[in-house]
Order: sequence, then C-alpha cells, then structure tokens
Amino acid sequence: MRVVMAQLNPIVGDLDGNKLKLMETFRASAAAGVDLVIFPELYLVGYPPKDLLERSWFIRRCQDAIAEIITSTAEYPQTGLIFGAPVPTCSRPGKGLFNAGILAAGGRLLWTQAKSLLPAYDVFDEARYFDPASSVGCADFHGETIGLSICEDAWNDPAFWPGGCVYDEDPIGLLVGHGATLLINISASPFHAGKEETRRQLIANHARRHARPFLYVNQVGANDELVFDGQSIAVDKEGRMIAICPAFAEHIQEIETGQPGLAADRRSYNRTEAINQALVLGIKDYLRKTGFSRAIVGLSGGIDSALTCCLACQALGADHVLGISMPSPYSSRGSVEDSRQLAKNLGVEFKVIPINGIYRAYLQTLQPSFAGKGQDLTEENIQARIRGNILMAFSNKFGHLVLSTGNKSEMAVGYCTLYGDMSGGLSVLSDVPKTAVYELAEYINREKEIIPRVIIDKAPSAELRPGQKDQDTLPPYPILDGIIHACIEDGLSPEEIAALGYAPDTVTWVVKAIERSEYKRRQAAPGLRVTSKAFGAGRRMPIARKS
Repeated sequence: MRVVMAQLNPIVGDLDGNKLKLMETFRASAAAGVDLVIFPELYLVGYPPKDLLERSWFIRRCQDAIAEIITSTAEYPQTGLIFGAPVPTCSRPGKGLFNAGILAAGGRLLWTQAKSLLPAYDVFDEARYFDPASSVGCADFHGETIGLSICEDAWNDPAFWPGGCVYDEDPIGLLVGHGATLLINISASPFHAGKEETRRQLIANHARRHARPFLYVNQVGANDELVFDGQSIAVDKEGRMIAICPAFAEHIQEIETGQPGLAADRRSYNRTEAINQALVLGIKDYLRKTGFSRAIVGLSGGIDSALTCCLACQALGADHVLGISMPSPYSSRGSVEDSRQLAKNLGVEFKVIPINGIYRAYLQTLQPSFAGKGQDLTEENIQARIRGNILMAFSNKFGHLVLSTGNKSEMAVGYCTLYGDMSGGLSVLSDVPKTAVYELAEYINREKEIIPRVIIDKAPSAELRPGQKDQDTLPPYPILDGIIHACIEDGLSPEEIAALGYAPDTVTWVVKAIERSEYKRRQAAPGLRVTSKAFGAGRRMPIARKS
C-alpha cells in the first residue's frame, strides 16, 4: 500500500488553517495515486490544546470541521485519510471527550479509534480532558487490517520501563490480537535531547515483536514551551528502517508498506546540533504563532546573551533582531565592544544605551529611605531592572518581543533578577545548563568565528559590582550542573546526590537555592524545553513549603 506520512506543523486552535492544510495535502497526495494519507495526533486542533477542550463552542467547531473533512474525501474515493481530533464520547460518563484517530474514505467515516493510555506526568495532562478508549479494534482498508494507536499507546513497552510498566494495558498487543497486519501510531511527542533514539528503538521493538510493519507519524513545530521534532518513521516487520522524516521540519514522506527496510540506521546523531535546531524552531514558531516578527536581545558581552542572539538570527534572520548594550558603572569595556563585534559578525542592528544616569537617579531617589545602609544586592538588582525596563520600552514602542537570556543553571538557583534580566516574552535558554551553553557556542563557531572568542573565554560575570564573577557566588558550573541534573531530572534527594561524589555542603546549598527560587521561576517567561525535565509546565512544585 502506498502511504503518505504528513509530518506537519499545526497551530493550536487554528481549526480553519489546520483543516485547509490537511485538505490540500490530502488532495495533492490522492491525485498522485496514494492509498492512504496519515496526519499526527490531534492535528486538527494542534497539540496540546489544553483548556480549549473545555469550551463547548470549540468542540462544536471541531465536529463541523471533522464532518467537512470526511465529506471532502469523496473527491478521491480510492484514497483513505487518517487524522487526529477530539471526538465526543456520546454521553458516556466521564470527561466527555476522546483523543481519537479518524479513518475516512469516499466521503464516509470508516473507523474511529480512541486513545487508550492517557499520560498524566511531566508536561502531559490528558486525563484532565479525555476519557480512555472503551475498546480497541481494527479497520480493513485496501487489503490491510489497520491497527491504529495514538502516541502513548505505543509506549507501554517493558524494555523502556525498568521499574515496571506504567499501565496494565498493552494497546499494540491488543491490536495485533484483533488481526492487525499494519500498525500505525499517530503522535505528538515533544522533543528532549536523546528522545529520538528511544522512539526509534520503541517502534522497531514493536515491529519485531509482532512481525508487523509499523508507521509512526509525529507532529513537528513548537507550541509554547514544547518543541516537536517530527522524525516520523516507517519500519518493516523486522524493525528495519524504511524511511525517516527530517528533524524539526515539515515533510511529506511517501512509502510503500511492503518494501524491506535497511538493516541499520546509519545516520550520525549530534546532541548539540539537535538542541540548537530545537531552540531555533522554538523561537521561530513562538514568534510566528503569537504574531511577532522581530526580537530584541539585551547584549551584556557574556556568552548567554551572545548565544541567544545567534539563535534568534538563525530563527528570524539578522534583519529581524535588535541587540542593545546597556553599560552601567561596573560594566567592563568588553561588555560593549565584544557585543558590538558580535552584532557586526551577525549583521544585526546594534544600539548602546548607557544606564549610568538612570542608575544615579535611582540611588538618589532611594537614598533618604536607605540612609545608613550600605550597598548590597539591592543596588546590584536595580541595574538589572533598569535594563529590563529599557528592553520592555523598546518592545512596547516597536512591537518586538524581548528574549530573556538566563540559562538553566542560573534559573535553578535564582542567580537572576526578577523584573530585571528575567524580563521578556520568551526565555530561550532556561532549559539549557551553562555547560551546554558553551557546547552550543562552540557548535555555532564550528566553521568560522561568529561569537567572538573573547566572549567564550572570559570568566562569566553579571558585572553588577566591581570585579564580580559568577564563581564568587556559585560552585564551578560542571559541579553545579551535575547537582542540578541529579536533583531536577533524576529527582534524587540531597543524600543520594552527595553519594554520587559531590561535597555534601555544596549539595545542600544548591538544593536549598533551587527550593528558594521557586517563586522566581513561577513568574518567568515561558522557556523552551530541551531536557527531560524542564522548569515550567512539567514541574509543579509548591512555592510555600518545607522539606
């Protein structure tokens, strides 16, 4: 059977736009004689639609769109269409909605299969909106018995859950038991570094275990914090790769389900390149889907702002990025000149707006109230907040989006200023540890020097007091990042982290700093997720707590 896997980028809530793109792709594929066209999970509404699913008017519009799509398949009666959409559960008790895959052809609805396994961990909250499938079955089409599953339905594989399977049910096994000859999974599986290899192994395992070809069609694009990498795949019944779609790009892939796959996937994997691509797509889609076309970056002369500016240029083009340097009394000469050289290398517009006078005015205004108290963190943070206000003024005046530049290491321990350097509409590096920031900078400079070498080599500093260096306050970044990873991503206790070889006093300080800074992160701009556990929607820690 000739099949098209339509790895496309929907906009959440854009029923008309998503429907139009679906129908155009279906018609073009059907006109070429394809037997079946497959779209990702919840493609009609975009993933994740969140509380839009609780709006009755939105669900009514979904049903109208589904009906229109099904009717349109009559134009090419020999070609089938599979797509994901929310479907009412016909008044059965529960949430009232299924996360469903729909098979249509010849103007008729042939089959609807609801999702069985509803994830409710990390960034997923499907049990909030959907009911699990009441049954699992198959559909006969073009000589194949199609076993249709949806995203999480394929993840209940014992090989990937060393602590035991999360679910009692195995939807893929049930489909095979019902006679499926072709397994299809439509998905909206968000990216984190390393996950793509896990997915390929997962799908290949199912194919080998059941001796069935398996098609996996994943969403691509970024929606808020989540980046979807696509990389849809088709494997033969022995788990060998028939085709794999590109990462982080829309792609229409035609395959023949009966063709043999390659013995091995010989593609090389570069983790840093994948993170770079994810961040670029995240910036591009966040601005495009929220109606912005230009971005502003405060350039401090440090590596974080330099990297953010480079990523913004990749995403938007240099002519859509503005860099602003805002030196204070404690800024080094390099903070301006290194930023100027970066802007020149990138070709971005560059402005210098000194904040000395504004800073003095703040101090004079506050002096009567602060009399008798020496300068401390208060005066340091005033400089950061002045800069944040200037960036937001440009945003208001010119309609640009401010990209905040803090990395995961800083966000974790609160080494950032609320309403200062945390100001912005998107926090690009908030899930990128400082050690990975350096790796990304070297990756960007792999062919020629874009980020000036002096920026990469200089000791990190906020430059908010004379001679300030990050390492005066923080542990060395390799140690800090290791402890943060163990705490946030692995969920280990301080005792367990110390047992890995870290100094107990350092572990205690880092863990307490993470806990103290929860209130700051709650007020931070949305950040792009590239690790298995990011701050934001996937981590829901109480602010007022004792541990």
